[in-house]
Amino acid sequence: MTTPFANPLLATPARPLPRAVAIIGAGTIGPDIGYYLKSALPDLKLYLVDVSQKSVEAALLRFAEYSRKAVARGKMSEADAKAVITNLYGTLDYADFYWVDAAATENLPLKRRIFAQIEAVVRPDALITSNTSSLPAEQIFSEMKHPERATVTHFFAPAWRNPAVEVIRWEKADPAVVEYLRWVFCTTGKVPLVTADVACFMLDRIFDNWCNESAMLLDRATAAEVDSVAAEFVHAGPFFVLNMAHGNPIITETNTLQADEEGEHYRPAAVFRSVDTWVTVSPGKRVEVAPATAQAVRERLLGILFSQSVDIVDRKIGDSADLDLGCRLALGFKNGPLDLMRSLGEQTTGRALIRLREERPGMPMPERPFDAYQGFLRHILVDDLGDVKVITLRRPEAMNALHDEMNDEILSVIRRFENDPKVSGFVLTGYGTRAFCAGGDIGRFVDMLGDAPASEQYARDCSRLLVHLDRMKKPVVAALNGMALGGGFELAARCHGIVALKRAWIQMPEVTLGIVHGIGAMVVPYRRWPHATHTFNSMLRTAERLKAGRAHELGVIDALADDYEQLIALAVARVGQLAGKVKPIGDAPVNVTIEPVEARAASGQILSRECIDLMEQAILEAAAAQSFAEALEVGYKAFGLSACIDSAREGITSFKEKRAPDFSKTK
Repeated sequence: MTTPFANPLLATPARPLPRAVAIIGAGTIGPDIGYYLKSALPDLKLYLVDVSQKSVEAALLRFAEYSRKAVARGKMSEADAKAVITNLYGTLDYADFYWVDAAATENLPLKRRIFAQIEAVVRPDALITSNTSSLPAEQIFSEMKHPERATVTHFFAPAWRNPAVEVIRWEKADPAVVEYLRWVFCTTGKVPLVTADVACFMLDRIFDNWCNESAMLLDRATAAEVDSVAAEFVHAGPFFVLNMAHGNPIITETNTLQADEEGEHYRPAAVFRSVDTWVTVSPGKRVEVAPATAQAVRERLLGILFSQSVDIVDRKIGDSADLDLGCRLALGFKNGPLDLMRSLGEQTTGRALIRLREERPGMPMPERPFDAYQGFLRHILVDDLGDVKVITLRRPEAMNALHDEMNDEILSVIRRFENDPKVSGFVLTGYGTRAFCAGGDIGRFVDMLGDAPASEQYARDCSRLLVHLDRMKKPVVAALNGMALGGGFELAARCHGIVALKRAWIQMPEVTLGIVHGIGAMVVPYRRWPHATHTFNSMLRTAERLKAGRAHELGVIDALADDYEQLIALAVARVGQLAGKVKPIGDAPVNVTIEPVEARAASGQILSRECIDLMEQAILEAAAAQSFAEALEVGYKAFGLSACIDSAREGITSFKEKRAPDFSKTK
């Protein structure tokens, strides 16, 4: 069998996107799955099937209410909202569907009966999936006549918004079905995570045991105390989440399943059967906890988190990077468990595991040394297309924005293979269909406001990948699969070629934050495409968008694609065209003219005059510099200076506070 691509969108799908889907079960999560599908695929025919007419009618009303709220919040147009409720049907009968997903109750005999009925009436090539958080596919589908077309797809609440979805790879499933589902989910905005077919799969092994361990701690702490301690690691404590999800029966059910299959140490806490609602604190609030109690709770929570995580890795239930990403996306952890192990260190990790082993004997322990759990790429995917390495930026929660570790991972892969004669070059692209890269992570910059030397050095440090690209002999091509913002375009501009989807666009929004561009935007475009000076002046000073079509006309983009498959094919072909022809960015000064501009963004936002003046001065100085390296230094210094102007503090602070900046009181 061919090894699957790490990036699901690199696969050639065995069939087109679905035209008709039936959701069996119109109760809690079924309609949410359907709403996600209709929002992503407006032309889809969607059938909500249930034994209760009342449930069907309530589900249809939920669609209308969801779409109404989306329009009111500016998240959806009136036309899109109308499309969501068009070709939407409620029924008590099965039909001739293309894809059937059963989101009915977690009852194994009932699920088997439902799938037997489905298989008897649906078309022979219809895919059949079950949304379940715990029941293995082998148990659900093994009695079907054609189990090869069936698997589990585990959504997380709320299914219409939460991006994570587990896709289960099991013995009887056709691998092409699993890869098709990964492609569909990624195409429609989800983040598919493949797991092995075990009870509770990957992420619910984390969540269920995190919650069960919390209940086991009630012999020494209250629910509010446990949630207060847990707030160090999660956005919402376990008992608060259980209240929100009415999750006590779920933990009882799932941990009973794990106990029956893997040992009594997984048996659910008895208290779940006697409590309906927990008395606890909401996110952002806490109660005081005695130091000894806090330490005990903290170590036990860390112990169960690390125990389940190393077990998942050791048994190959899921991929290390998927585990960390899934815990952040689906479960609300502030950091993935393997990242947390790394940041806390071997001593703290070991102490937590020792406490768990002593107080909760039987729980899995690491089978390998501490460092063996850390040697993986966290934020990028690497695939081979012939002799080209395709590097995919994967930070979906931040629209693939760059940060230090992602930069270093990209650089490590390039350094590893740039001298390999079997590798002709590299393609950089973004995960999913929305963004190539939404710029740089400004988190660290907040602490540097007012410190010009530190900010200048920060810009210089953030350029280490870009400077390496400048010196390369083998070609690197950027494939813009969506928006390229700020540092995202600065990365693309340092690649030796750029191809893009026709719907892609570029924007440099730094001026709307009251800062200048730090890693090359005031230098590189003017030297690579000097004929487009006027366009770049507008982009940098007013945050004007540049659509891919216009960028192609200007020669900034080499080729345009209609779809993702064509995009990657064009990028790989461009690598071949550039082989042996990579030219460095020139040292010669360039002639740049800057016309006066009002301190107002293309969107109408009032901007900082001081920021624009600093930017214009840097553009002119960089253009006149006698070498490319000298020009880059001009940009670094200007970025440092911008950290000390009033507009930078207002812009960055407003961004962190999620409000519009007010530059009226700045210079």
